Amino acid sequence: MSEKAAVGLWGVFFVLLSISSAFAQDSIHIVGSSTVYPFSKRVFDRLGLDQGGLHAKIEATGTGGGFQMFCGGGDQGRPNITNASRQIKKSEYEMCLENGVSRVVEIKIGYDGIVLATAKRPEPLNLTRRDIFLALAAKVPAADGSETAVANPHKTWKDVNSSLPDQAIMVFGPPPTSGTRDAFEELAMEEGCKEFKWVGALKKKDKMQYHEICRSIRQDGAYVDAGEDDKLIVRQVSENREALGIFGFSFLAQNAAILDGALLEGVSPTFGNISSGAYSLSRPLFLYVNAAYVDLVPGINEYLHEFTAEATWGADGYLAAIGLIPLTEQEQRQYRQIAKDLTVMKMR
Repeated sequence: MSEKAAVGLWGVFFVLLSISSAFAQDSIHIVGSSTVYPFSKRVFDRLGLDQGGLHAKIEATGTGGGFQMFCGGGDQGRPNITNASRQIKKSEYEMCLENGVSRVVEIKIGYDGIVLATAKRPEPLNLTRRDIFLALAAKVPAADGSETAVANPHKTWKDVNSSLPDQAIMVFGPPPTSGTRDAFEELAMEEGCKEFKWVGALKKKDKMQYHEICRSIRQDGAYVDAGEDDKLIVRQVSENREALGIFGFSFLAQNAAILDGALLEGVSPTFGNISSGAYSLSRPLFLYVNAAYVDLVPGINEYLHEFTAEATWGADGYLAAIGLIPLTEQEQRQYRQIAKDLTVMKMR
């Protein structure tokens, strides 16, 4: 071998070594949904008791913020896993591919309900999705029946529906980066909005205007962006008897002694009602894994095995005890196999 060729080979070796070092991490890095955060942390805490020496950094950045970090590239310091309270968007998946994050594994872990909670009261609120839309939308249909939208004039819940309390509309909720906010806008706001037939018809005629009316939350103080800290929302609601808070069912379950969940069309946000689909504000929860890290970061395989074990996410698992609504047995088998094989997702 010539001296020049040998130098070239050594150069390739050092480039590969530097790439390997850049990817190498000594702990799992998990970001994403504040709703999924308690489940992720509980799984790792349980795993840590069984297997010493494993480390993880788990951050509640919000679903959207988690995808920004996860899909931003595969260099050192990037998260290996992101939690999500909604499915990845096509634009986010394409961002992953553009940045070389091509081995993305999608694992559905269970279901959750979005609740509107209050401090304990003699009778829980009974809201409809129409009520929610009229209370929180930036624009609502004009009261005169004309097919126009006006700035939301409603100050109290009684303004929205005469059967509701005469108390100011004050709702603490998640920011735009949150998957809970995305799901709330789709499942509550938009569904309530579509009850006005002329607005619903806009979806085919003028989709931009339709979304502007149906998914834009007011910014005049009635809705308070409380950030990604669901525990802060719980505290604010428990200390203010007129306020409502929006968060995942698990936070209601953990604070049932001080909070009531509002009924939705007469249905209470309970484990059974969310599991059966009777409660309409329910959504799937996910983990997204960058499979390129699995052989480089200690503990990822063990973490996925622990998360998808029957004793963890099953009907009698320890995550159900803190509010995770389990997958069906068929789904459990499907996603357990995906986690085991690290099957790379394909965006439809």
